[in-house]
Amino acid sequence: MKKWIVRIIGLVLFIVCLALVIHGQRTVGAGYLLEMLAGLVGILIMLGIYNKQHQ
Repeated sequence: MKKWIVRIIGLVLFIVCLALVIHGQRTVGAGYLLEMLAGLVGILIMLGIYNKQHQ
């Protein structure tokens, strides 16, 4: 059951990070650039965690 909850939380976080990147890309400005970078950092952190578990 715990593994299932962790996967759901990971999926939700991925969708949020992806939404940040997409929303930041559709608009212009420094604030939106930071929004895109926050989404990108989130996705990269999740990728690093995934790779660490599957070495």
